[in-house]
Amino acid sequence: MYRTRRMATLRRSLRLLRSFPYEQYRPAVFYGGLAADTASLLDALSRDLTPASLRGARVLDVGGGPGYFADEFARHGAWYVGLEPSVSELSVAGLSGYGAVRGDGTALPFANDSFDVVYSSNVAEHIPDWRKMGAEMIRVAKPGGLVVVSYTVWLGPFGGHETGLWPHYVGGEFARRRYARKHGREPKNVWGTSLFDVSASDGLAWAKETGLMVTAFPRYHPAWAWWLTRVPVLREFAVSNLVVVLRA
Repeated sequence: MYRTRRMATLRRSLRLLRSFPYEQYRPAVFYGGLAADTASLLDALSRDLTPASLRGARVLDVGGGPGYFADEFARHGAWYVGLEPSVSELSVAGLSGYGAVRGDGTALPFANDSFDVVYSSNVAEHIPDWRKMGAEMIRVAKPGGLVVVSYTVWLGPFGGHETGLWPHYVGGEFARRRYARKHGREPKNVWGTSLFDVSASDGLAWAKETGLMVTAFPRYHPAWAWWLTRVPVLREFAVSNLVVVLRA
């Protein structure tokens, strides 16, 4: 994990943290930076855990959103496919053909053993059956390929997403009502519909049950803070975004 740990610096953590407030208002700032970081992270993981980099790899992005990731993976020489269930997200990015697929992450429209790297970034907390999505990701990964699931932990400071840093600790429905009352509209991520409670322990337990788990770490933390993932209870509040890595 030398390359992966080497990129996990405090400077990177602070850069990503500063971009979070722009998600709703200047999405190109937030998602552009996140896309570059995601491609670099997966390239580092691939170099550390498989014989190859992303160059020439077939990569599936499950829930790729408005398409900011495609260019970054192209820079790494990957053959990229972004899957997105929302027509509006595809339309916003101008995605309509090669490299963009509309589909359901829990029923991937691909054959078994199709991709070298299959990943999802901040998707698990937005669907009710994220374990089914994980099983589908494993199914379409080639033997020896990587499956990477990164998601926002509910009890972390960003678990409530745009509803604030603390209201979700009272409860998801409370946070939703408070946001609607304050802003005069529903949040983009609606509790019980498009936002769900996924703990760090949930993701770790699922990964271990697959028998394919290689590693897990906090995505936005410096490498010297990765030990937080190993501490029950503390990890629910301190990890913020958990990455679990499987090798098919």
